[in-house]
Amino acid sequence: MPKAILFDLDGTITDSGVGIIKSAAYALEYYGLPVPDARTMRAFVGPPLRDTFLKFGVPAESCDEAVEKYREHYIPIGIYENFPYPGIENLLANLKEQGCKLYIATSKPEWMAVDVLTRFHLEGYFDIIAGATMDGTRDTKSDVIAYLLAQTGSISNAVMGGDTAFDVIGAAAHNIPCIGVSWGYGTVAEMQKAGALSIAETVPELLNMLAE
Repeated sequence: MPKAILFDLDGTITDSGVGIIKSAAYALEYYGLPVPDARTMRAFVGPPLRDTFLKFGVPAESCDEAVEKYREHYIPIGIYENFPYPGIENLLANLKEQGCKLYIATSKPEWMAVDVLTRFHLEGYFDIIAGATMDGTRDTKSDVIAYLLAQTGSISNAVMGGDTAFDVIGAAAHNIPCIGVSWGYGTVAEMQKAGALSIAETVPELLNMLAE
């Protein structure tokens, strides 16, 4: 069977932090909540937004509204404050040449993921782009991977690449090992604690690990 490789999007394929952080700050300011420094705000990149807004002081009953405020800024502006990491397209092209099946599994709403990848002419590398729903009914990494597997059937010889512990944990829920990448928005320590198979420090190193 060809190797199946699942990729996270934000912080793994593209550096989307600027747009996400500015949009999250826009929502926090709406509630009169303090906006921490940029490093602390990196927590918004990757996990479901509702969960993160709760951690930053938005009342539970207002988290859905906070996501809507976030999108007021993100959809017209923030989504485009984004770019692929250097070397990523070469990595994808190499893996496709080797016959790998490539998939996206992201907590970003699916149409946004398709829009971002299409903007950078990367969508054609992926057999399926699986993402979250706008209403939050599918937003965790485990939910998204389950949705992806429902479309593909069982995937054997699979591995995931992601930048946070959420990727490691979500993949493990489906018995898929995860290679962490150090250039994203999680921490190496958190990914290792969650059980990452290994950590790639550079894009070429990730390619070598995935091709093994």
